[in-house]
Amino acid sequence: MRAVLSAEESAALEAVDETAVATMLLDTLAVPSVTGSAAESELQHRLARDLGRSGLDIDLWSMDLPALRAEPGFPGMEVPRDEAWGLVATLPGDEDGPTMILQGHVDVVPPGDLAQWAGAPFVPSVRGDVVHGRGACDMKAGVVANVAALAAIRACGVRLRGSVAGHFVVGEEDGGIGAFGTLRRGHTGDACVISEPTGGTLVTANAGALTFRITVPGRSTHAGTRDAGVSAIDAYAPIAAALARLEAVRSETPDPLMAEYPFPYTVSVGMLQAGDWASSVPGLLVADGRLGLRLGEDPAEARAAFERCVARACAADPWLRGHPAVVSWPGGQFASGRLPAGHPLRETVGSAHADVTGAPAARERGAPYGSDLRLYAGAGIPTLQYGPGDVRLAHGPDEHVSLAETVAVARALVLATLRTVGTR
Repeated sequence: MRAVLSAEESAALEAVDETAVATMLLDTLAVPSVTGSAAESELQHRLARDLGRSGLDIDLWSMDLPALRAEPGFPGMEVPRDEAWGLVATLPGDEDGPTMILQGHVDVVPPGDLAQWAGAPFVPSVRGDVVHGRGACDMKAGVVANVAALAAIRACGVRLRGSVAGHFVVGEEDGGIGAFGTLRRGHTGDACVISEPTGGTLVTANAGALTFRITVPGRSTHAGTRDAGVSAIDAYAPIAAALARLEAVRSETPDPLMAEYPFPYTVSVGMLQAGDWASSVPGLLVADGRLGLRLGEDPAEARAAFERCVARACAADPWLRGHPAVVSWPGGQFASGRLPAGHPLRETVGSAHADVTGAPAARERGAPYGSDLRLYAGAGIPTLQYGPGDVRLAHGPDEHVSLAETVAVARALVLATLRTVGTR
């Protein structure tokens, strides 16, 4: 049953500008803000300008990357960076009430094989209600929904007891440097909604993801006399089989929030590099991938179990026994995270979704991937994910999102924010 809206809630919902949502989504998608690129910074400065014009207090700063790397808990990076900009836009309240955070990342992954796209990834297109482009659902629609919610609350003139802050971060895709730096700067709150794509559900737990590298030695020789060498590709085969078995074992008896996934804690290799000449036996193979982390699992224990798995595969192979593969852990190291049981943010966001859409309260579930959720939860800020789009479309060709869903999420975020911080 939908709640009766207060006058303040109705005014704020009316202030959500659907035309501005569509325009801003197209504008942000046209910025190729691939993680680690200069366009990340460009988009942060654009957002700071637009949010400042809306009347919010802006903190835009260049992060001290060497200092952050030296911090305990540094989440890692998978791409080189000369700079990283943080951005927080705040609408302060009248009293010392709670602070609600609306968080989103501006970086996107590379577009991949352009031949699989119907159009150019960074030339957004609209087909009916659907906007196509790299980053459409992951997660520029979520970023735009956050901006629209902040702008609507500011424009309607409602007086807040507490405050609302938009955290706009870089580097989520390769570890979370933006969120890490924002929290280290002292920007905190009492509740946080990250508008990652959840398709009308509430994601209250994230499995972690640890980036690994396996270096497998072989022995190079001429391909015409390959019996005199050892192919690193062939040597990798028993390790690949062992990783498949490890994935199956780790996915047994998952947490109930993860039970809907066939492989809740995936072990996936995303890059293989071997050889440098077609007529040579490859003497080295490098496999880069990610190890899914169980909810609540200590990352150090997961790394140790993975290394034992690879070591056992090497010990059982005649070549690898004397020439073992080496495991290292470069790049992003996403711990798991979850919203505390019984926290009211779950009901607040779920009922806001129902009040806006007329649908039942949003279903709760976990997600088999890492995100910035674990950094906010680790800082003691109760956090969940709720945002427009289907995550299954993320990182793939012809990524897209519904404009209507983006507007609906913006409105639900307005209600959730007002009900969290309170009004006068």
